[in-house]
Amino acid sequence: MTTDRDETFAFVDGVFTRRVVPRRGEPYEHTCTEQVYKDVAYGIEQLGAATFTGEMVRDRIDAPSTQVFTALAFLKERGCIVPAHGRRHRAASDFAYEDALIEWHALREGAPGSG
Repeated sequence: MTTDRDETFAFVDGVFTRRVVPRRGEPYEHTCTEQVYKDVAYGIEQLGAATFTGEMVRDRIDAPSTQVFTALAFLKERGCIVPAHGRRHRAASDFAYEDALIEWHALREGAPGSG
């Protein structure tokens, strides 16, 4: 599969940051607070096996779009959520919140293979 951008996640000066370098256009970055990240993960877990879109999660937790989509992109990259159909996703396990926190802390603490 060919991607149309290079995407990385890191903690930059203690702030969770998504950096994207598209094939065309200018590089950009978005950040996400720990609280929004946790709210996204908890919202997904509360959905159980139901599928969802990013907009549905955003509306559910009433948070800024860029933060919600930053969290969702990271959760997808780490396998905490998986594609379901079209733009919809679903939790990869019954423990979406716990899985999300494990990945957050692994990245923050610089665990091998986490960055």
